[in-house]
Amino acid sequence: MTTIKVNGKDAPLTGVPVHTTMLDWLRDRGLTGAKEGCAEGECGACSVLVARPGIDSATEWVAVNACLLPAASLDGQEIITAEGLGSPDALHPVQQEMAVRGGSQCGFCTPGFVCSMAAEYYRSDRTAPADGPCDHEHGPNGFDLHALSGNLCRCTGYRPIRDAAYALGDPSVEDSLAARRSSPPPPPAATRLEVDGSEFLRPAGLDEVLQVLADRPDARLVAGSTDAGVEVNLRGERAPLVIAIDRLDELREFTFGPDEVRIGAALTLSEIERLLAGRVPLLAQMFPQFASRLIRNGATIGGNLGTGSPIGDTPPALLALDASLVLASRRGERMVALADYFTGYRETLKAADELIRAIVVPLPLAPLTAFHKIAKRRFDDISSVAVGYAVDIVDGVVAQARIGLGGVAATPLRARATEDALIGRPWTEQTVREAAAVLAAEGTPMDDHRASASYRSAMLGQSLLRFYAQHLAAEGVPA
Repeated sequence: MTTIKVNGKDAPLTGVPVHTTMLDWLRDRGLTGAKEGCAEGECGACSVLVARPGIDSATEWVAVNACLLPAASLDGQEIITAEGLGSPDALHPVQQEMAVRGGSQCGFCTPGFVCSMAAEYYRSDRTAPADGPCDHEHGPNGFDLHALSGNLCRCTGYRPIRDAAYALGDPSVEDSLAARRSSPPPPPAATRLEVDGSEFLRPAGLDEVLQVLADRPDARLVAGSTDAGVEVNLRGERAPLVIAIDRLDELREFTFGPDEVRIGAALTLSEIERLLAGRVPLLAQMFPQFASRLIRNGATIGGNLGTGSPIGDTPPALLALDASLVLASRRGERMVALADYFTGYRETLKAADELIRAIVVPLPLAPLTAFHKIAKRRFDDISSVAVGYAVDIVDGVVAQARIGLGGVAATPLRARATEDALIGRPWTEQTVREAAAVLAAEGTPMDDHRASASYRSAMLGQSLLRFYAQHLAAEGVPA
């Protein structure tokens, strides 16, 4: 029997249509704390907590967007909604602080904020800074404000919400959700549902997935569902067969060095960020600018590449890192350079019966890197232009340069002409200005609601000048 444990009680999934979202399923059961504000993972009103395998503890409570996830994808899993955290007579500490500090007004967004705040409250390595005052994005209790990104407040204002977050102490010894972290989460259940002609499948292993893909190349693969969920909600997509691959062990490997970093395609961006722990500085710059924490908690690196979108944030960074992809099918595995992977608008070298198994980044890394994202908002926005840089300078001369671009053509691409304009030349302002003029002409930018083609071209050239200025500043050289 297919069930989900919700707030400590098993709830059946039998007969639930395959494309029903977790949010709709919860609300149909009377758990109406989570709301639908945008149906695309931008407002956070729908967030809930899911028990996931932890990095610093056996289980972590992870906040995710319930409006994007198929309910069937959580078969056998354990979730907590805002109602499950506390009650009117016994408020959870997060709910209590939000109430006494005025963190709620209309209340529409409050359950989402509460769930995201609770996830950070239960983060096992959250500790007060030992070296004095905190910065403007971290509280005196070690609370990381980025944990609330992806939650939109329309009327209260964020200061009282921040005050509530910064007032939280540590969970008490009687806190059952804190104690729950010491035991592993339930393993993902092998699932097969068929309702009204549509099927949902969570295979037991990679071999089964590859066999199904060989037989049914029209199947829709979902992991975090941060892209597929939008297609379901806003465009009415109803794939006849949905295959969940997010919890497959074969797609969740992670190894670092000595010659390469290998990242499983089904690892979420939040997991990768923590596993890398800053060891790939270019990716460390990219992660905070990729959507929101809520989205990164669900979105996988393989999913971001698998969509083939020209405005994804990971491709420019990975192109600069000279990454390759491991593609798997029943016919075997093959490795392709990411620079060759994209063939057209949302078209790639990946065959219909293949999936991305892993991303491979060669080592050693270039010593000088940066990720620039030009967008209308600093965080939680789609890029108008994204640029990844990886440059090696030897004795004042550019020995190697790789530049990845996004948002300026039908595909992500390497700025080959600009690279050629830099390699072998002195790393000077004159060289950079000449190369910036070349970079401004790379790609085939277009006019759309995010930016004009001329603006995109100008931002490309300015990005390289900024990169050079940042390097001078890091070296202590006056600009």
